Formats: sequence, structure tokens, C-alpha cells
Amino acid sequence: MKIRGFKQCEDIYRRIYWNNRGKKSIVWRCVTRLAEGPKGCTSRTISEEELHASVAEAFNQVLGGRESMIAVLRKNIESVVCESNEQAIANNDKEMEEKQLELISYANSGKDYESIAEEIQKLSERKQAILTDEAESQGEKERITEMMKFIENHADRSLGYDEDLVRLLIEKVTIFENGVVVKFKSGIEVEV
Repeated sequence: MKIRGFKQCEDIYRRIYWNNRGKKSIVWRCVTRLAEGPKGCTSRTISEEELHASVAEAFNQVLGGRESMIAVLRKNIESVVCESNEQAIANNDKEMEEKQLELISYANSGKDYESIAEEIQKLSERKQAILTDEAESQGEKERITEMMKFIENHADRSLGYDEDLVRLLIEKVTIFENGVVVKFKSGIEVEV
């Protein structure tokens, strides 16, 4: 989970032990502010208790809007699944096969085939990019499915802060002057 400040330097926050006027506590502060002081960044400090309460509230808001959240997540899964790249890969492979035959023909007849070889290389790179996109889509689908299972399994209860759930489900937390936005790995954002 990443914690970032907003409107100031937008740098990440770090957990620190703070001794403020003799009172020791654990807080989260912007790393720029820690390094450079208030001149570098004026983002607010947030106590660990407040941060935990905000994340727990985000979990409970998601659970409270169970039906609408599951509908949104199902729609997200459908959009990921609909973006199947099988046809694009098949078209790319067919074009690559044609270019390879053309390359062999040029090579056998003694013609310059360098431009065709470059086209084949570009087609190979395009296929790799398509496969990478496919893998990312699969990962996104798995994160969305995890979130749906979480909502279905915890719908009947209110949750407190849970470090394991945070690591599993939260992508980042953005700290504002008067609130916090929790972004889940599934794409859902909750303002607290």
C-alpha cells in the first residue's frame, strides 16, 4: 500500500515515531517534509490511528454498498474479458507468416530483404506487447475477483483495521487536508 500526500509535493508518506512536546506517538509524514521541513512540503501529518480508522471506514463503506459494488466489479470484469486479444494475435501471426515467406522468396532470388526483416521484427514486438496486455488484463481480473470474494465473505459484519486485508486489497491511500481517499486494487476508490 502506498500512502501519498495530495496538493503539495505528492510524495509518499513514511511511518515514523514522533515526539511532539513530550507526547510520543506513531504518525505518517511526507518524506519531502521530513527531509526538507515545512519549506519543502506543507502536507499534513496523519496519526496512525486516524489512518487505520480511515482505511477501516473505506472497507465498511464498500461492504455497506455491497450490491452496487458487486455490480460495478462485475462490469469491470466484463470489460476486461471483452478485451480478448486472441484475434489480434491470430492476425499478427498470419501477417508475420506472410512476411517470412516473402523474406525467403527475396533471399532466394538475391533481392535486398532488410526492410522485410525489420517489418517481421516489428510484428514480433507487437505480438509481445499484445501478450503483455493480455497478462495485465488477467491480473486485473484476478484482483477484481478477489475484491468480489472479500465483499461476499464479509458482508454481514463491520470490519476494523486489518493489515492482511490492506496488503491484499488496497493499492494506495491519498491524504488530503480534510480527508482520505482509499484506492482498492480492483479500481474502486472510496473517499473518507
